[in-house]
Amino acid sequence: MYLIKLDGLEFLDIYRHKHRQFYSFSATVYLKKMEARNILCFVAIVAFASCDELKLAKDLKFKLNDGNLMPMIGLGTYQLKGSELIQDVLDKALGAGYRLIDTAKLYENEKEIGEALKVLLPKHNLTRQDIFITTKLAPFELGGKAYESLKESIKKLDCEYVDLYLIHWPGDFLSNASDDKNGKNRIKSWELMVKGVKDGLAKSIGVSNFNIRHLTELSKNDHGIKPAVNQVECNPNYPQIELKEFLQKDKTLMQAYFSLGGTGNQNLLKNEKVGEIAKKLGKSPAQILLRWAVQQNIAVIPKATKQNHLEQNIDLNFVIPEEEIKILNSFPQNKITPDPETIA
Repeated sequence: MYLIKLDGLEFLDIYRHKHRQFYSFSATVYLKKMEARNILCFVAIVAFASCDELKLAKDLKFKLNDGNLMPMIGLGTYQLKGSELIQDVLDKALGAGYRLIDTAKLYENEKEIGEALKVLLPKHNLTRQDIFITTKLAPFELGGKAYESLKESIKKLDCEYVDLYLIHWPGDFLSNASDDKNGKNRIKSWELMVKGVKDGLAKSIGVSNFNIRHLTELSKNDHGIKPAVNQVECNPNYPQIELKEFLQKDKTLMQAYFSLGGTGNQNLLKNEKVGEIAKKLGKSPAQILLRWAVQQNIAVIPKATKQNHLEQNIDLNFVIPEEEIKILNSFPQNKITPDPETIA
C-alpha cells in the first residue's frame, strides 16, 4: 500500500498483484498510535469518503467543498479549433474514458464542443449527467456581465447547465492592471455567479489564476459560497506550493493547466531527469508530469489530439516513488503565463 499523505481526505494507491494494476480511492485517513510488546507502531485507519470500491485513476473523482464530484483528469481544449477536429478529439477522448471537458468563452470553441457532444454522447452510451463540463467567464466580461455570459455559454454548449463556471482571470483585459476596479469587478462577478448556482445554471463555481491576495479579498464577499476550484499554471517548474497550502484552508481544489510545460514549451517533456524517471517506471514523460500533480491531489486537464497521447494522459495508475518526487520538486522555477500578481 502506498500512502500519499496522512491528513484528511487523501488518496491511497493499492497495487493489485493479481491484475498488475494500481487502483486509487478517496479516503479519510487517521493515524492511531498503538503499543504492543514494547513495539511502537502506527496503524492507518481508513474511512472511505465517497467510493464503495477501488477505482482506476481515470475514474476517480474529487469531492469539492460544495459536495459535488469532479473527475480528477480532464481534457483541456485551449487552442482546439474547428468542428471536424473537435469532434474527432472528443470522440477519441470519450472512448478513452475522459469525462471532464474544459473550455472557456475565450477559447471560442464552446459551440463546436456542444455540437460534438450532442452526436458523441449517444455514440458512447453516455448522457449529459455522465460528463463534467467546465467553462469560464471571459476577462472582458468581468463584472456585471457574468450572469448573462454564463447563460450565453450554456446556450452555445447546448446544455441546461455547466458543472463548473470559473472567473478566467482576476482582471479585466480592457482595464489597467493596477485599476482598483478589478477587485470590484471580481466581487460583482462572484455575486452573479452565486445567483447562477441558485438558479441551476452552474453546479459549482470557482476561479482561475487567482493568487492569495485575490482569494482573501473574495472570501470577505463570497455570499456564502467559497470557490470550489482554482485553476492555475502548475508543474514541477512552477509548483505553487504556498498557494496550494492556502487553498486547503477552504478545501478549494487546485486544478492545473500547463502540466506538461505549456503550449510550445518542451522544456519539461524533454527534461533529462523527467526522461530518466519515465524510463525507470516504464511511462512517458507526460505521464510522469501528470502523475506528479495527481499524486499531490492536484487535478489535471492536459490537451492532446492524438489517440496515443490521449490514452497515455489518462493512464496514471502508478505511483512515483518519493525519491523521484524529490527530484521533480528540485527543478528551478520558470513561470510561463502572465503573472496575476500584477492585477490589483
